[in-house]
Amino acid sequence: MTTKFTEENNNYVMRLEGRLDTIASTQAERDMQVLYDCAGHDIIFDCSALEYISSSGLRLFLSVLKNARKYDSKVFITGMGNDLRQVFDEIGFTNLFLFQ
Repeated sequence: MTTKFTEENNNYVMRLEGRLDTIASTQAERDMQVLYDCAGHDIIFDCSALEYISSSGLRLFLSVLKNARKYDSKVFITGMGNDLRQVFDEIGFTNLFLFQ
């Protein structure tokens, strides 16, 4: 699992690649700390190279979303494949996040 943070057009972009499983979520959580200071920025999770997400990974997404709402920031998900989108559909996350 690798992550890459960039700032693009005043948005915080986190690119996720590989498998966001329980083991990888510990490092991913550290990598995502930069997203918590999002005042004035929307957040984009680029999931075009994300192959798998576990409940630990889903918890990270939800944690970032809850924090972003405190700052009136939006959280977008882009590039999500059908299998991962189905997981988000089944647990109701498609109603929480904005998809591009």
